[in-house]
Amino acid sequence: MARVTVEDCLKNVRNRFELVHVAVKRTKQILKGSRPLIDAKNKPPVLALREIAEGFVKPVDTDIDSSSEGQGGDGTSISD
Repeated sequence: MARVTVEDCLKNVRNRFELVHVAVKRTKQILKGSRPLIDAKNKPPVLALREIAEGFVKPVDTDIDSSSEGQGGDGTSISD
């Protein structure tokens, strides 16, 4: 499987800082037992970056109620 790059991820987030924020939050979700959205045998941080690069995980504005359906509850949105 090809390496995931920052450039791949930046297509789905506004900047590198937001990328780090979303990737950390998604990594924590995976470590706490959330199922990965892609089939890959990678460590959680790489899985999170792959999910972002493929558009499965997107940032959500912090002023949006996190109890909305489809949100990770911590600022990430998981798309179907």
